[in-house]
Amino acid sequence: MLFLELALIRWTGSNIVHLSYFTNFVLLGSFLGIGLGFLRVGRTARPPYYSAIALAVLVLVILRFPVTVDRDTEGVLYWTSLNTSGPPPWLILPLIFAAAAVVLMGPAELVGRCFPELDRLEAYRYDLVGSLTGIALFTALSFLGAPPVVWGMIAAAAYVALLWPRGLGGRVAVLVPSLVVVGALAVETLTAGALWSPYYKVTYDRFLWQGVPVMDIQVNGIPHQQAIPARERLSWERQYALPYERSAAHRLDDVLIVGAGSGTDVAIALAKGAKHVDAVEIDPRLRELGEIYHPDRPYADPRVTTVVTDGRAYLERTARKYDLILFALPDSLTLVSGAGSLRLESYLFTRQAMEAARDHLKPGGTFSMYNYYREGWLVDRLAATAQAAFGHRPCVDVVSQAGQQAVITAGLAAADQSCGAEWAGAAAGAPPPSDDDRPFLYLKDRTIPQIYVVTLILILIVSLLAVRAVAGPYRRMRPYADLFLLGVAFMLLETKSVTGFALLFGTTWVVNAVVFAGVLVAVLAAVEVTRRFPTPPLPVMYGVLLAGLVLAWLVPSSWLLGLPLPLRAVTAVVVAFLPIFAANVVFAKRFADSHDGTTAFGANLLGAMAGGCLEYLALVVGYRGLLIVAGLLYLGAFALLPRRAAAA
Repeated sequence: MLFLELALIRWTGSNIVHLSYFTNFVLLGSFLGIGLGFLRVGRTARPPYYSAIALAVLVLVILRFPVTVDRDTEGVLYWTSLNTSGPPPWLILPLIFAAAAVVLMGPAELVGRCFPELDRLEAYRYDLVGSLTGIALFTALSFLGAPPVVWGMIAAAAYVALLWPRGLGGRVAVLVPSLVVVGALAVETLTAGALWSPYYKVTYDRFLWQGVPVMDIQVNGIPHQQAIPARERLSWERQYALPYERSAAHRLDDVLIVGAGSGTDVAIALAKGAKHVDAVEIDPRLRELGEIYHPDRPYADPRVTTVVTDGRAYLERTARKYDLILFALPDSLTLVSGAGSLRLESYLFTRQAMEAARDHLKPGGTFSMYNYYREGWLVDRLAATAQAAFGHRPCVDVVSQAGQQAVITAGLAAADQSCGAEWAGAAAGAPPPSDDDRPFLYLKDRTIPQIYVVTLILILIVSLLAVRAVAGPYRRMRPYADLFLLGVAFMLLETKSVTGFALLFGTTWVVNAVVFAGVLVAVLAAVEVTRRFPTPPLPVMYGVLLAGLVLAWLVPSSWLLGLPLPLRAVTAVVVAFLPIFAANVVFAKRFADSHDGTTAFGANLLGAMAGGCLEYLALVVGYRGLLIVAGLLYLGAFALLPRRAAAA
């Protein structure tokens, strides 16, 4: 189940570009499907052939109707000038959500049928071990850069192993859709010419334009980067020269480039006379393309050192000082998986991030950033953020009004920058600087954008109808209302953990995979402790849980970032996983005492889906505020705890 869920998130996001910015919609659909699968147990004995058929149909539909995203709408979390082709998001997102639910419902039904055959916690234990195996397998394939046809072959083999019947009709119902999935993905793999990074489907095209060698790079179908010789790039677009002109010292002994990509910004720094360049890029495939195909071969230059990580993590770990720190068009075009609103580069544009950059400047050094910002208020917001971090007004050069192409430069002191004209300051109504608790640079107002609200409402309506159709009357789940709230709260707790570790250790796919695996290990540890040792009664464990939430609230991320890396890791694990462990001891004790294990587990999973919708509250209250929401939900679960369970 978990392998299939991760594969669906990665593959659908590479073809339905909306899902690059709404990755948790597939996650929510998966939770709904798994919950429905458990609730469906006992209602039919037929094998769930519908799951393999639904997966085949989903693959064919997505390959037939791919979508490019419209990111012109102000207020959402992305921006560019591309237009939509394909179904609109309010239509395609709920459809993908429903399809993911049907696909995951099948294997969940098979798992649910095993639960009555085993002790409650023994069954849950096997489920968790399987989940860890799924994460490990998909992480290994991501590391190896395996294409989706390999994912499809593994899924197809699992379907055949789990559903293989004796009759001819059943075998056809399993084999045909499995072959369709593998065949369709094989065709895509052979025709797309794509490289699969841990974040994107990367395609590229090399050609000559007016005698100049150019490499166009697209990720998930979106034009992303161009590898062009430094000389031509400097002559074509003035923004690339301005960071060097705005430095009063004009000293380039050590340069840091964050968002080095395929290497053009590195080549420009070398052309400007940099003696040493540290090039930081989060995506290993983009860096490899630049190393092999960039016309200037900047990554082969002995003056260049490359580091594959995200920029904020590098700034928090390195002790080096620089004459120039450059944020070179860092725009990830995707979100951190499992965190509904956090982009890979979100923590790079906060006030704390620019303060970290300031602290890594040599005397006389400068910080600069450039991009196409689409909206004037984005330029004002970033300039105001630089002003707050450096203590004086930066240089602001709007190179082109079309797309708001702008360069923002701040010297360590005001005398260290040489502005063409003084920045007038942020316009009235410009949003304040973003911070590490609400790192939503592209969200102008403290609100949930309409596109999210409408789509989430549609998802909840579909979910209510699906639960009623599959599971029957809602009163069947009424005794497990507390388990439903436990699922809601735990999803918020998991989101806070994912975003917290992304800030402390980086938004890379490795950190993300380790955090998800760590959450499952904490859950498994709670189950094992509950199975093997006497544990305090539920009221006491609820007290421990709430104490853990208070501790997580009291320990600020800024303090953790100031600790040495080993101590930071130990402290962060204790602070983050104490409430997770306590929450799962609560769940394990309550689940072991439930009368109907499959219904109880299904109610909990449906709660996790609702929690995935509630995590968008972070856009309003911040990620730290999710701890308060989770605490209120846990209090609600305790209030709904049956008297018999509380007494036990």
